[in-house]
Amino acid sequence: MRQNPLKKIVELQKQGKNVGIYSVCSANGYVIEAALKRGLSDGSCVLIESTANQCDQNGGYTGMKPADFKKFVLDIAEKAGFPKDRIFLGGDHLGPLTFAGKNEPEAMADAEELIRHYVGAGFTKIHIDTSMKVKSDAPDARLSDEVIAGRGARLAQVAEETYRKLLETEPEAIPPVYIIGSEVPIPGGAVGSVDNGVQVTKVEDFKNTVAAFEKAFADAGLGGDVWDRVIGVVVQPGVEEKDSGCTEYDREKAKDLMASIKEFPTLVFEGHSTDYQTKIKLRELIEDGVGILKVGPGLTFAMREAMFALEHIEKEMLAGTDVEPSRFSETLDAAMLADDKHWRKHYQGTEQEICLKRKYSFSDRCRYYMPVPEVEKASDRLIGNLRTLGIPLNLLSQFMPIQYTKVREGELENEPVALIEDRITNTIDEYLYATHQRELM
Repeated sequence: MRQNPLKKIVELQKQGKNVGIYSVCSANGYVIEAALKRGLSDGSCVLIESTANQCDQNGGYTGMKPADFKKFVLDIAEKAGFPKDRIFLGGDHLGPLTFAGKNEPEAMADAEELIRHYVGAGFTKIHIDTSMKVKSDAPDARLSDEVIAGRGARLAQVAEETYRKLLETEPEAIPPVYIIGSEVPIPGGAVGSVDNGVQVTKVEDFKNTVAAFEKAFADAGLGGDVWDRVIGVVVQPGVEEKDSGCTEYDREKAKDLMASIKEFPTLVFEGHSTDYQTKIKLRELIEDGVGILKVGPGLTFAMREAMFALEHIEKEMLAGTDVEPSRFSETLDAAMLADDKHWRKHYQGTEQEICLKRKYSFSDRCRYYMPVPEVEKASDRLIGNLRTLGIPLNLLSQFMPIQYTKVREGELENEPVALIEDRITNTIDEYLYATHQRELM
């Protein structure tokens, strides 16, 4: 059986090398293309993950099933000239997350089908997350480690069965590696702007999770090679983004947790919600035992920031003309107001504060509305207008000064999509600084 190349993260970390990988948790085309282009210039690999609510057997909020998402990514890779064998696809929070309103038999049956779709499509990094309660679970009692692990092992069985079936048609298919556990903040980020303090995972809780899953896997006949492919455990190292800031990593507070990973020669930590950490803090996380850094809102925030900047340029250039403006930000906000399910519970405060958060919150709930047809149309008009008009250097300097310098120095084309993707790359570069992931190839 071929080895999954992601296992090299564990091997290098256990050799004392500060090497990891960042995970692009996004279904946005600009973000994915920027990551692939930067991976090409860096000579490294790229890990791209879809969450259970983005893509599932019913299409998720993107309208894509896992196989559709894979094709979406590979089509972008072909356009960018990025080698397909350097792309790793992952499924995040795979379990009963989006089926939690059902009783256990129905919720777990749906979760099994979710796993089948991901593994059957060739996704090779599978985060099994069974930490959430379903309808039939007692609402006032904590789910035990044994119940969580037992459900997780059940999903791993389905994953292994699906992989064996995949080998019948794709003999060179790489076996999946597994991530277990779940971070403290809910998927999508913390609610509200007040920092109530992020609690670092207790060493005892981490070890209990590993022990419970190892036993559940063994009881399900998934020991040996399968358990050896469990390469990571999600923990909370004390990081989280908020509306206008983030809780920064404090290695002193996390030192006991980070020291404990040294007791497990086949495991690294996976860190969720690492968005908006500085590149120094990201590097510290890698140095301390986090092998996988997840980032999502931080990348689409950069994309949205670039598009708002380009709209400011457009407005200046179209003032006094009869050319129809894109009204991109206005259209985006209208779409968010027309359907508030993706942001209402995340944004709190006065009407003015919520209005600002819809546009500028670091949790970036805007990302859910980019595929709305009216928003896509406004985005296309913005880019089309600027391509027709051209972007003057003085306005580029005013609204995108980093990209202005690159354009002046001949490193970047003065073209709207190139400018958007380069702004995203500013964030990607902070992760590459931390991970040294070119050493994985």
